[in-house]
Amino acid sequence: MKIAVIGATGFVGSHIVNEGLNRGLEVVAIARNASSLDTNENLTKVDLDINDINVLAEELKRNNVDVVVSSFNAGWTNPNLYNDFLQGSKDIESAVEKAGIKRLIVIGGAGSLYIDGKQLVDSPSFPAEYRQGATAARDYSNILKANTVLDWTFFSPAIEMNQTIKTGRTGTYRTNVNSPVFDGDGRSILSVEDLAVAIVDEVVNAKFIRQHFTAAY
Repeated sequence: MKIAVIGATGFVGSHIVNEGLNRGLEVVAIARNASSLDTNENLTKVDLDINDINVLAEELKRNNVDVVVSSFNAGWTNPNLYNDFLQGSKDIESAVEKAGIKRLIVIGGAGSLYIDGKQLVDSPSFPAEYRQGATAARDYSNILKANTVLDWTFFSPAIEMNQTIKTGRTGTYRTNVNSPVFDGDGRSILSVEDLAVAIVDEVVNAKFIRQHFTAAY
C-alpha cells in the first residue's frame, strides 16, 4: 500500500511518515520542503505548494497513491489562519478527487468533538490562542462531511495531544466517534507517536469510513 502524507515535515505529519515507513508502507511525503526529510528506500519526497490543485493532483496520480493523509496546518501564528486552513483543506480535497483517489483521511482538531451536544471550540473556556485554527478545522469538517465522492475520514486528536506529552509509542489507544475518549482520571490524552499509530491503523483497516473519530488512552 502506498500513502501520501501532506504536511509531512510537521509535528504530526513527520510522525505519520515514520510510522508508515516502520510498518512497511510506501510513503509519498508532500510539503513545501519535503526534501529535508531523511532518505528511506520506501520514501518519495515531493516539494510543492498544496494550493496548486493541478500539480498536487498530478503528483498523487503519478505516484499511484492509494490513500491520502492530510496533516495540513496553515500555521498557528498565521494571522490569516482561518481562511488559509479552509482554502488549503478544500484544495487538497479537490486535488484528491481530481487524481481519482477515493480515500482521504484528514487530521483536524479536538475542538470539533462534542461534549453534551456542544462542540469544544464553542465553549467559553476554549483557549483563545487556538480558537481560530480549531474553528477552521471544525468548519472544514462540515464541508468534508458533505462530500459524497470520497471515502473520507475526519480525525480529531485527543484534547491533550502536544509536544509536552512524553508517553512515546505504546501502540495502544481507545477510539470513539464524535466525542472525546477520557481515561480514569478524566483526561483525554495521547502522544503524537500513538496518534500516528491510530492514523496508520485507519489507513490499513479503514474502520471509520465517512465518520469523525478520535483516539486517546
